[in-house]
Amino acid sequence: MRSRIISGSGLVLTGLLATLAALIYPVWSYEDRSGTGLDALTAQSVSTRFGPLSALDRDFITKVRLAGLWELPAGQQAGERGTSRAVHTAGKHLVEGHTFLDARVREVAAALRLELPSQPSAQQRRWLDELSAARGAAYDEKFANILRRAHGKVFSLVAEVRATTRNTLVRALADDANTTVLDHIQVLEATGLVDFDGLAREAATATPQPPTRSPAPPGPQDSPATAAPVSPTGTPTFSLPPAVSRAPSTS
Repeated sequence: MRSRIISGSGLVLTGLLATLAALIYPVWSYEDRSGTGLDALTAQSVSTRFGPLSALDRDFITKVRLAGLWELPAGQQAGERGTSRAVHTAGKHLVEGHTFLDARVREVAAALRLELPSQPSAQQRRWLDELSAARGAAYDEKFANILRRAHGKVFSLVAEVRATTRNTLVRALADDANTTVLDHIQVLEATGLVDFDGLAREAATATPQPPTRSPAPPGPQDSPATAAPVSPTGTPTFSLPPAVSRAPSTS
Protein backbone atom coordinates (compact mmCIF):
# COMPACT_ATOMS: atom_id res chain seq x y z
CA MET A 1 0.00 0.00 0.00
CA ARG A 2 2.73 2.46 1.04
CA SER A 3 4.71 1.81 -2.16
CA ARG A 4 1.64 2.51 -4.27
CA ILE A 5 1.12 5.83 -2.46
CA ILE A 6 4.75 6.81 -3.02
CA SER A 7 4.52 5.78 -6.68
CA GLY A 8 1.34 7.84 -7.16
CA SER A 9 2.93 10.88 -5.51
CA GLY A 10 5.92 10.57 -7.84
CA LEU A 11 3.68 10.57 -10.89
CA VAL A 12 1.87 13.67 -9.65
CA LEU A 13 5.19 15.45 -8.98
CA THR A 14 6.50 14.48 -12.43
CA GLY A 15 3.34 15.84 -14.03
CA LEU A 16 3.65 19.13 -12.15
CA LEU A 17 7.28 19.53 -13.20
CA ALA A 18 6.41 18.80 -16.84
CA THR A 19 3.63 21.41 -16.76
CA LEU A 20 5.96 23.99 -15.23
CA ALA A 21 8.61 23.32 -17.87
CA ALA A 22 6.03 23.69 -20.65
CA LEU A 23 5.05 27.10 -19.28
CA ILE A 24 8.61 28.35 -18.82
CA TYR A 25 10.18 27.11 -22.08
CA PRO A 26 8.26 29.37 -24.53
CA VAL A 27 9.09 32.43 -22.44
CA TRP A 28 12.80 31.56 -22.47
CA SER A 29 12.75 30.57 -26.12
CA TYR A 30 11.10 33.62 -27.58
CA GLU A 31 11.66 36.51 -25.22
CA ASP A 32 14.83 36.21 -23.19
CA ARG A 33 17.18 34.31 -25.47
CA SER A 34 19.63 36.45 -27.43
CA GLY A 35 20.02 35.93 -31.18
CA THR A 36 16.33 35.95 -32.12
CA GLY A 37 14.97 38.05 -34.96
CA LEU A 38 13.62 40.60 -32.49
CA ASP A 39 16.99 40.80 -30.77
CA ALA A 40 18.74 41.38 -34.12
CA LEU A 41 16.19 44.02 -35.12
CA THR A 42 16.82 45.94 -31.91
CA ALA A 43 20.59 45.67 -32.18
CA GLN A 44 20.70 46.80 -35.83
CA SER A 45 18.24 49.70 -35.55
CA VAL A 46 19.07 53.27 -34.65
CA SER A 47 16.79 56.01 -33.40
CA THR A 48 15.97 59.00 -35.59
CA ARG A 49 13.40 61.76 -35.26
CA PHE A 50 11.47 60.04 -38.08
CA GLY A 51 11.27 56.71 -36.24
CA PRO A 52 13.63 53.73 -35.81
CA LEU A 53 15.84 53.03 -38.82
CA SER A 54 16.62 49.34 -39.35
CA ALA A 55 19.42 47.65 -41.29
CA LEU A 56 16.81 46.62 -43.90
CA ASP A 57 15.72 50.26 -44.22
CA ARG A 58 19.31 51.34 -44.85
CA ASP A 59 19.85 48.56 -47.37
CA PHE A 60 16.69 49.62 -49.20
CA ILE A 61 17.84 53.26 -49.39
CA THR A 62 21.17 52.14 -50.86
CA LYS A 63 19.49 49.92 -53.45
CA VAL A 64 17.16 52.70 -54.62
CA ARG A 65 20.23 54.84 -55.26
CA LEU A 66 22.07 51.99 -57.03
CA ALA A 67 19.06 51.32 -59.25
CA GLY A 68 19.12 54.87 -60.59
CA LEU A 69 22.85 54.78 -61.26
CA TRP A 70 22.51 52.08 -63.92
CA GLU A 71 18.85 52.17 -65.01
CA LEU A 72 18.97 55.84 -65.96
CA PRO A 73 21.70 55.31 -68.59
CA ALA A 74 20.08 52.02 -69.64
CA GLY A 75 16.82 53.87 -70.27
CA GLN A 76 18.60 56.60 -72.22
CA GLN A 77 20.38 54.01 -74.32
CA ALA A 78 17.08 52.21 -75.08
CA GLY A 79 15.74 55.45 -76.52
CA GLU A 80 18.70 55.56 -78.91
CA ARG A 81 19.18 51.89 -79.81
CA GLY A 82 15.73 50.35 -79.42
CA THR A 83 14.13 49.22 -82.67
CA SER A 84 10.50 49.46 -81.55
CA ARG A 85 8.27 52.14 -80.15
CA ALA A 86 7.53 49.96 -77.10
CA VAL A 87 11.22 49.78 -76.21
CA HIS A 88 11.58 53.54 -76.66
CA THR A 89 8.59 54.05 -74.35
CA ALA A 90 10.06 51.73 -71.73
CA GLY A 91 13.35 53.61 -71.88
CA LYS A 92 11.54 56.92 -71.40
CA HIS A 93 9.75 55.60 -68.33
CA LEU A 94 13.04 54.36 -66.86
CA VAL A 95 14.66 57.77 -67.27
CA GLU A 96 11.72 59.69 -65.84
CA GLY A 97 11.03 57.28 -63.00
CA HIS A 98 14.60 56.94 -61.77
CA THR A 99 15.28 60.64 -62.17
CA PHE A 100 12.45 61.20 -59.71
CA LEU A 101 13.45 58.35 -57.38
CA ASP A 102 17.10 59.40 -57.27
CA ALA A 103 16.07 62.89 -56.22
CA ARG A 104 13.81 61.42 -53.53
CA VAL A 105 16.42 59.03 -52.17
CA ARG A 106 18.97 61.85 -51.91
CA GLU A 107 16.46 63.91 -49.93
CA VAL A 108 15.79 60.98 -47.57
CA ALA A 109 19.49 60.15 -47.15
CA ALA A 110 20.31 63.79 -46.38
CA ALA A 111 17.57 63.96 -43.74
CA LEU A 112 18.78 60.69 -42.16
CA ARG A 113 22.46 61.62 -42.60
CA LEU A 114 23.27 58.48 -44.58
CA GLU A 115 26.06 58.08 -47.09
CA LEU A 116 25.05 56.92 -50.58
CA PRO A 117 27.03 55.11 -53.31
CA SER A 118 28.11 57.07 -56.37
CA GLN A 119 28.79 54.15 -58.75
CA PRO A 120 26.72 51.12 -59.80
CA SER A 121 27.62 47.71 -58.39
CA ALA A 122 29.87 45.30 -60.31
CA GLN A 123 26.81 43.27 -61.39
CA GLN A 124 25.04 46.39 -62.64
CA ARG A 125 28.09 47.42 -64.65
CA ARG A 126 28.15 43.96 -66.26
CA TRP A 127 24.51 44.39 -67.25
CA LEU A 128 25.33 47.73 -68.86
CA ASP A 129 28.25 46.16 -70.74
CA GLU A 130 26.00 43.34 -71.95
CA LEU A 131 23.46 45.84 -73.27
CA SER A 132 26.17 47.91 -74.93
CA ALA A 133 27.43 44.88 -76.86
CA ALA A 134 24.01 44.12 -78.37
CA ARG A 135 22.41 45.55 -81.50
CA GLY A 136 19.07 45.42 -83.28
CA ALA A 137 16.43 42.92 -82.20
CA ALA A 138 18.95 41.24 -79.86
CA TYR A 139 19.32 44.54 -78.02
CA ASP A 140 15.56 44.91 -77.58
CA GLU A 141 15.28 41.42 -76.13
CA LYS A 142 18.22 41.83 -73.75
CA PHE A 143 16.98 45.22 -72.59
CA ALA A 144 13.48 43.94 -71.81
CA ASN A 145 14.64 40.83 -69.97
CA ILE A 146 17.61 42.20 -68.03
CA LEU A 147 15.59 45.16 -66.78
CA ARG A 148 12.47 43.10 -66.08
CA ARG A 149 14.49 40.59 -64.05
CA ALA A 150 16.11 43.35 -62.00
CA HIS A 151 12.81 45.11 -61.31
CA GLY A 152 11.14 41.88 -60.22
CA LYS A 153 13.79 41.36 -57.54
CA VAL A 154 13.51 44.93 -56.30
CA PHE A 155 9.71 44.74 -56.19
CA SER A 156 9.73 42.13 -53.42
CA LEU A 157 12.19 44.18 -51.36
CA VAL A 158 10.01 47.29 -51.68
CA ALA A 159 6.98 45.33 -50.45
CA GLU A 160 8.88 43.97 -47.44
CA VAL A 161 10.19 47.39 -46.45
CA ARG A 162 6.79 49.05 -46.91
CA ALA A 163 5.14 46.39 -44.73
CA THR A 164 7.67 46.48 -41.88
CA THR A 165 9.44 49.85 -41.65
CA ARG A 166 8.86 52.04 -38.60
CA ASN A 167 10.46 55.09 -40.22
CA THR A 168 8.14 57.64 -41.83
CA LEU A 169 10.68 58.81 -44.43
CA VAL A 170 11.46 55.25 -45.51
CA ARG A 171 7.73 54.45 -45.68
CA ALA A 172 7.11 57.39 -48.01
CA LEU A 173 10.11 56.45 -50.16
CA ALA A 174 8.81 52.88 -50.38
CA ASP A 175 5.46 54.22 -51.63
CA ASP A 176 7.23 56.16 -54.39
CA ALA A 177 9.44 53.19 -55.25
CA ASN A 178 6.47 50.83 -55.40
CA THR A 179 4.63 53.07 -57.87
CA THR A 180 7.73 53.57 -60.02
CA VAL A 181 8.90 49.95 -60.08
CA LEU A 182 5.42 48.64 -60.92
CA ASP A 183 5.16 51.14 -63.78
CA HIS A 184 8.53 49.98 -65.13
CA ILE A 185 7.56 46.32 -64.86
CA GLN A 186 4.40 47.03 -66.85
CA VAL A 187 6.08 48.98 -69.67
CA LEU A 188 8.85 46.37 -69.96
CA GLU A 189 6.24 43.63 -70.25
CA ALA A 190 4.37 45.71 -72.84
CA THR A 191 7.32 45.25 -75.21
CA GLY A 192 6.14 41.65 -75.69
CA LEU A 193 9.72 40.43 -75.27
CA VAL A 194 9.80 39.29 -71.64
CA ASP A 195 10.59 35.59 -71.15
CA PHE A 196 8.16 34.72 -68.34
CA ASP A 197 9.10 31.03 -68.40
CA GLY A 198 12.72 31.99 -67.87
CA LEU A 199 11.80 34.28 -64.97
CA ALA A 200 9.81 31.48 -63.32
CA ARG A 201 12.63 28.95 -63.75
CA GLU A 202 15.17 31.38 -62.35
CA ALA A 203 13.00 32.10 -59.31
CA ALA A 204 12.47 28.38 -58.69
CA THR A 205 16.18 27.58 -58.76
CA ALA A 206 17.54 30.72 -57.11
CA THR A 207 19.64 30.29 -53.98
CA PRO A 208 19.22 32.76 -51.10
CA GLN A 209 21.43 35.79 -51.53
CA PRO A 210 23.96 36.49 -48.78
CA PRO A 211 23.04 39.48 -46.60
CA THR A 212 24.41 42.73 -47.91
CA ARG A 213 26.30 45.16 -45.74
CA SER A 214 23.99 48.05 -44.97
CA PRO A 215 25.36 51.59 -44.93
CA ALA A 216 26.49 53.11 -41.69
CA PRO A 217 23.82 54.35 -39.26
CA PRO A 218 23.11 58.08 -39.16
CA GLY A 219 26.15 60.09 -38.20
CA PRO A 220 28.09 63.21 -39.13
CA GLN A 221 28.00 62.47 -42.87
CA ASP A 222 28.04 65.08 -45.61
CA SER A 223 24.83 65.47 -47.57
CA PRO A 224 25.00 63.06 -50.55
CA ALA A 225 26.02 64.87 -53.68
CA THR A 226 24.57 64.44 -57.13
CA ALA A 227 26.54 61.76 -58.99
CA ALA A 228 26.84 61.07 -62.69
CA PRO A 229 25.86 57.41 -63.27
CA VAL A 230 28.00 55.12 -65.38
CA SER A 231 26.88 55.28 -69.00
CA PRO A 232 26.92 52.37 -71.44
CA THR A 233 29.62 52.46 -74.10
CA GLY A 234 28.89 54.84 -76.93
CA THR A 235 26.30 57.00 -75.16
CA PRO A 236 26.69 60.40 -73.52
CA THR A 237 26.83 60.75 -69.76
CA PHE A 238 23.42 61.28 -68.19
CA SER A 239 23.65 63.73 -65.27
CA LEU A 240 21.15 63.43 -62.47
CA PRO A 241 18.97 66.52 -61.97
CA PRO A 242 18.37 68.41 -58.71
CA ALA A 243 15.91 67.01 -56.19
CA VAL A 244 12.18 67.31 -56.81
CA SER A 245 9.21 66.69 -54.53
CA ARG A 246 6.77 64.80 -56.71
CA ALA A 247 6.80 62.21 -59.47
CA PRO A 248 6.42 63.36 -63.08
CA SER A 249 3.44 62.10 -64.98
CA THR A 250 4.18 59.23 -67.37
CA SER A 251 2.28 58.33 -70.47
